[in-house]
Amino acid sequence: MRISVGHLYPDYLNIYADRGNIAVLASRAAWRGHELEVRAIGSGDSIGDHDLYYVGGGQDREQALIAVELAAQGPALLEAAAGGAAMLAVCGGYQLLGRGYRDRLGAELPGVGLFDLHTVAGERRMIGDVLLECELTPGERRTLAGFENHAGRTMLGPAAEPLGRVVAGFGNDGASGYEGCRAGRAIGTYLHGPLLPRNPWLADWLLEQALSHSLGEPQRLGPLPDELEQQAHAIAGARARSRGGSRSRR
Repeated sequence: MRISVGHLYPDYLNIYADRGNIAVLASRAAWRGHELEVRAIGSGDSIGDHDLYYVGGGQDREQALIAVELAAQGPALLEAAAGGAAMLAVCGGYQLLGRGYRDRLGAELPGVGLFDLHTVAGERRMIGDVLLECELTPGERRTLAGFENHAGRTMLGPAAEPLGRVVAGFGNDGASGYEGCRAGRAIGTYLHGPLLPRNPWLADWLLEQALSHSLGEPQRLGPLPDELEQQAHAIAGARARSRGGSRSRR
């Protein structure tokens, strides 16, 4: 099977190992006999019709450059999500898929509105290893290990479903105990470092959602020999646990 991926604004939102995450998806698809076809969606392009959309991280300057154009793509992205396309948004991309982002100068950047959340830039950065507990598939509780480096404080709205509970680290705002957001097959998170090499189960979940969109029925992938990936996950998780639980830095 061919899995079509739309990589949104890779020339601007690309600072947190985003190409590494794409490489993981491509490799894990290929190992199972599938082909990952990635199309870069840049300024002036339509989002097209894809099975999976990816939005990476960027600093305030880069976010400001593409926020208005990305927000204008909002109706098309919302339609794609409603149609069952999978999405992964990391850090700056996560913020811009919310309702908006207020930067350090007080400027309000518009958001896509896919996630019921709003982000405000704080004075201090929240940095370090982070560990989450989440349940994307009912009955399958897993942990996500990554690295966070963000000044944004993300507040979830009443309709928002968090991606996971913070076991160790800061998470969305350093106080709520939650990290990320999920809306159907779309997930947003501050975890990078990079995310997918340390969490192969999440890469497979995204591939399953993309294949389900392509084929029109639920798909499950068989396991791969992930000894090295599991070691990376365990080491990152142990580092996060050594930090302690969710903390607020004011």
